Amino acid sequence: MFDQPDFSWGVSSSSYQIEGGWDADGKGPSIWDNFTHVPGNVNNNDTGDIACDSYNKVEADIYMLKALGVKNYRFSVSWPRIFPTGRNNSINSYGVAYYNRLIDGLIANNISPIVTLYHWDLPQTLQDIGGWETEEIIDLFDSFADFCFQTFGDRVKFWITFNEPNILAWLGYGEGLFPPNVKEPGDAPYKVAHIFLKAHAKVYHTYDDKYRATQGGIIAPCLFTTWAEPKTPSDPRDIEAADRYLQFLVGWFAHPIYKNGDYPDVMKWKVGNRSELQNLPSSRLPVLTAEEREYIRGTADVFCFNTYSSKIISHSTTRLSPSSYDYDREISITVDSSWPTSALPDHRPVAWGLRRLLNWIKEEYGNPPIYIIENGVGAKSKSDIDDNARIFYVKTYIDEALKAYKVDGVNLKGYNAWSLMDNFEWVDGYEPRFGLHQIDFDNPNRPRTPKRSAVYYAEIIRNNGIPLTQHLGQICPHSLENWQRCNWRCSL
Repeated sequence: MFDQPDFSWGVSSSSYQIEGGWDADGKGPSIWDNFTHVPGNVNNNDTGDIACDSYNKVEADIYMLKALGVKNYRFSVSWPRIFPTGRNNSINSYGVAYYNRLIDGLIANNISPIVTLYHWDLPQTLQDIGGWETEEIIDLFDSFADFCFQTFGDRVKFWITFNEPNILAWLGYGEGLFPPNVKEPGDAPYKVAHIFLKAHAKVYHTYDDKYRATQGGIIAPCLFTTWAEPKTPSDPRDIEAADRYLQFLVGWFAHPIYKNGDYPDVMKWKVGNRSELQNLPSSRLPVLTAEEREYIRGTADVFCFNTYSSKIISHSTTRLSPSSYDYDREISITVDSSWPTSALPDHRPVAWGLRRLLNWIKEEYGNPPIYIIENGVGAKSKSDIDDNARIFYVKTYIDEALKAYKVDGVNLKGYNAWSLMDNFEWVDGYEPRFGLHQIDFDNPNRPRTPKRSAVYYAEIIRNNGIPLTQHLGQICPHSLENWQRCNWRCSL
């Protein structure tokens, strides 16, 4: 169990994945609205038009959160719901009122909001002028963030600038799997990441200069992370390759922010060297000027990350052409076939990887205060109320987090499960179910039903960890229909 009484247990979600109301009350279209409306882009042609209908179900969502007993709820604000044109000359009072209702409801129930400013749903109007590929967006994002600080910051004390910018840079601009579907793997991911970093830093400084003194909150980005296990731990080349994987994935953003304002040396060397071999006039990795490095360095109060799985990494000699971030890493990625599978091929449960990952962050970045913002497992089943695999996942991952905290001295401050409820899982649509609560997407009322993992997680929160006496096989004796009525006070 955790010995800090203020350890922050929570659950997470994001605007496009749960809200629905895609064009309700004056909301502008986002790039995900338009992308999902093109047949063939998303599994089963699913869209987030209605999703979990959270836009109309604030009370239902707060009821679930209150019953779980969470200390925090991480959600995101939809930029086009607040600024339909992406700019502050088009403030949508209905959108602002929605988030005020949600935030006020959380505060009334002693649940701290953790608010993500950008979780991928860019206003389409801003994509039309170049989106994250244009420097103009830095000031536009800052203007949106400034409005959010001013409007919600009296109650919101934990801000996340970007959710998984490292994933978005690759999937949106390298592979082109996510909107805006740019397929320029050699250049665009680096250019966009460069702008993400500068936009993040600007927003951090805006908070620091204008709001921190009166509001007293914290702010950081949230990076996607996966543990990298060397294929042959005795082979120095594989050890280097595993670290290189982490530097290209995490260090890409964390090194400038948490270390010296600049990209990791191995990224600069690899991309620069390969660019030279490709007869390019300069490195495909942009250069951060001395002024930019100083501006970016230190722009985070805590270290936030999302993680779901692990990978096995070995050194590989990769092709020079075509140029690609993927090839720049000079690695080969595999998994252990004995690792359990889940709804997403990339998400194999590997709990011991979390402890190693936490220790790597501790050593790499000077043991910062750490928050795990997303962690969970998906199932391919319309009904997985008896979700023992998820219970096992939650138990084993939290157990490894506890070891890192208690045995290894990792400065872990919070853990959030992904997710509060089944939701729209991007290009995979509604097939993977990650929720602690089941949503019936065939029912227009979108009823919420707690799964057994919700009962289990509520007990972990109540005990501030996993009691030594607890056994996985035990479950709340009340029927699933009635257990909320007993305030989830029953013992597992």
